[in-house]
Amino acid sequence: MILPVVAYGDPVLKQVAKEITPDYPNLEALIENMYETMYGASGVGLAAPQIGKSVRMFMVDASPFADDENLPEAEQEFLKSFKHTFINPVILEESGDEWAFNEGCLSIPDVREDVFRKPNIKVQFQDEAFKTHIMELSGLAARVFQHEYDHIEGVLFTDKLSGLKKRLIKGKLGNISKGKINVDYRMKFPLLKKKR
Repeated sequence: MILPVVAYGDPVLKQVAKEITPDYPNLEALIENMYETMYGASGVGLAAPQIGKSVRMFMVDASPFADDENLPEAEQEFLKSFKHTFINPVILEESGDEWAFNEGCLSIPDVREDVFRKPNIKVQFQDEAFKTHIMELSGLAARVFQHEYDHIEGVLFTDKLSGLKKRLIKGKLGNISKGKINVDYRMKFPLLKKKR
């Protein structure tokens, strides 16, 4: 089932999410619905807060980036199969010189900005069976992970922009929270006035 994506301005996007346990209600259905929602919106990642659930879980399928011919062949190959559900993830290490990449977000449609992030990370997470894994990621895989990880920390990519950039997009962000935007996927707008 495709769920509505929560728009910028909803308080759930600013909360630090809580860890989940194997007995979390209807977890299997939630994971399935989140993948369906992500694909329905042509996204490469989706975090639980973006569908209104403040829990530490997100999924990633970075295979669309595998077609980028500017990337090294090895990275393209890795991205082809970089599809995971990350439950209770932790970033253990970050390294390298920060690099900029133009990011967007399903909760903030039509806003794209350059965000600086470290290129290499080491992470720990649990899969759908709550088995623990440690993984090293670099390049775009690391970036997608970091972007989604920020969501469960209550951080949006717009929070990482300079004061000037934030002022320049303030009007756009206000319109998004009021539902004054055209999107081709279901969204839930926090400031949309209910019609009587």
